[in-house]
Amino acid sequence: MRKNSIKNTRINAEVQKELANLIRSEIKDPRIAPMTCVTDVEVAPDLKTCKVWISTLGDDEAREATLKGLKNAEGFLRHELASNLNLRNTPELKFYADTSIEYGMNMNRLIDEVNAHKGPDEDREKDQ
Repeated sequence: MRKNSIKNTRINAEVQKELANLIRSEIKDPRIAPMTCVTDVEVAPDLKTCKVWISTLGDDEAREATLKGLKNAEGFLRHELASNLNLRNTPELKFYADTSIEYGMNMNRLIDEVNAHKGPDEDREKDQ
């Protein structure tokens, strides 16, 4: 099975949906931030490992605490995945922080600052 096959894409989507539901409703660890989102999942073609990217609303401390809480709950999550999904192997979960949303917000802020410093004369020159 190739990495970007239709079957692998479907497995990635199912694992992502199931992990999001489990994190939202089943885990009671206070370290895990309430606004935690599973942004992407990449299951290896042999179904042995799974990279899970997590986005958390909050500062770096909240992100690190959430990652520690998820790492602690890895066994529970893997067990629940095995019982809820019909896969040949249940992948070992590895959690990573996804900072792409923060990066995009920072870039938008920088673009807005540049546009705010641009004077009205520069806008007229651009239009001509």
